[in-house]
Amino acid sequence: MATDDSRRPVRLARDGSTWRIGTDAEVAWITSGTSIGRAITAAIPPVFEAYATAVLPDNDEQQDKHDRAVVALLSEHSASQPWWLGYLDTGADDIVFPGAPMVTLYSGWHYVLVQAGPQQAATWRGNDPGFWKGALPNLMFPADRAWLVSTLWDDDWSCIGGSTALVDSFLHHPDLQVRQVMLGQDATPPGHQAL
Repeated sequence: MATDDSRRPVRLARDGSTWRIGTDAEVAWITSGTSIGRAITAAIPPVFEAYATAVLPDNDEQQDKHDRAVVALLSEHSASQPWWLGYLDTGADDIVFPGAPMVTLYSGWHYVLVQAGPQQAATWRGNDPGFWKGALPNLMFPADRAWLVSTLWDDDWSCIGGSTALVDSFLHHPDLQVRQVMLGQDATPPGHQAL
């Protein structure tokens, strides 16, 4: 009996390991739960206890602190499980696995989605000065979907959904500029502009 290779997960090599490449099935919960607009639900489905936005710093030193803090806080709220990392294909940013199959999210944007973890989230894409949004992936969530962090293409902030405890930890971290957002509220941070 022949096997259907198109149904097998794609795995690609990097750093001496192979990594599973995600499909539309892994992000269907995001696709079906988000809609175009300025509310937090433009990036995060309305399935979490709490929501926030975190402004991205405008200099490399602050961005490094920001990225380390985000990974540390998310790790504290993930147990020991893999994360899905999404790298948006902007045409300029590093998508980590060039040529990999992509998923489509939001307004038809294409992402390479990889199952990995916090260490890869922090290191796979360096904080190259040409990439103004830092080293972190544009999309991150753990296997159990306990939280979601998404940085949309044309925003200079990340949207966060998760438990109240997770959002509180972001709100009180000294290296992060975060504000809580309610469902239906404009997620645009004060002084910023949604494009």
